[in-house]
Amino acid sequence: QVQLVESGGASVQPGDSLRLSCVVSGLNFDLYDTSWYRQVPGNQREFVAVLSTGGTSNYADAVKGRFTISRVNDKKLVYLEMSDLKPEDTAVYYCYIRHNRFISVDYWGQGTQVTVSS
Repeated sequence: QVQLVESGGASVQPGDSLRLSCVVSGLNFDLYDTSWYRQVPGNQREFVAVLSTGGTSNYADAVKGRFTISRVNDKKLVYLEMSDLKPEDTAVYYCYIRHNRFISVDYWGQGTQVTVSS
């Protein structure tokens, strides 16, 4: 059974930093590209960052220079380091993985809430 479990969400103030974690189980993690998405109620889920199995990363313009995605393959972990948080970063953050060859094979986590407010 495949599971993705996010943690680390919190209520913080503007300018603070936060690290989200996603632990994956039930599959060969090395074969999956890893991403983070976020969603505000009433809006579509939006891309935040991706880190491929080959080590290539990409970020949404809104978070470039502030967020960093990383992974630890032997622990099946994905991180999202967030700094200089802004109120507009408030959302539910989701971990997402997709097989690097069979792109129809993908999985979502349940989400973790990040609230940025003064």
